[in-house]
Amino acid sequence: MSKQMTEMLKGTLEGIVLAILSVQPEYGYEITARLRDMGFSDIAEGTVYALLVRIEQRGLVVVEKVPSEKGPPRKVYSLNAEGRAYLDEFWRTWRFLTERLASLQKKGSR
Repeated sequence: MSKQMTEMLKGTLEGIVLAILSVQPEYGYEITARLRDMGFSDIAEGTVYALLVRIEQRGLVVVEKVPSEKGPPRKVYSLNAEGRAYLDEFWRTWRFLTERLASLQKKGSR
């Protein structure tokens, strides 16, 4: 992963994970696997788990411990109302930025 990609992901990974959780509740490994399926192959599980701790502490998700056949209970994360509001704001900000960047790119390519 390029350094530029790493820096850009720092600002957007939280929104990406919240968007994943807006579809359905997931546990950490599933979220990491989904990110890798989406092409974010270099994201370390530790990065995702640290992010999940942060969004849990910020009250953006509900965490439920679900029994696992393969070991200790899994922490399953689902988006709560605060998380949905935060995700809505993330998408508004994303649209604002992408529109401005596209405009700059168009002007620069003339």
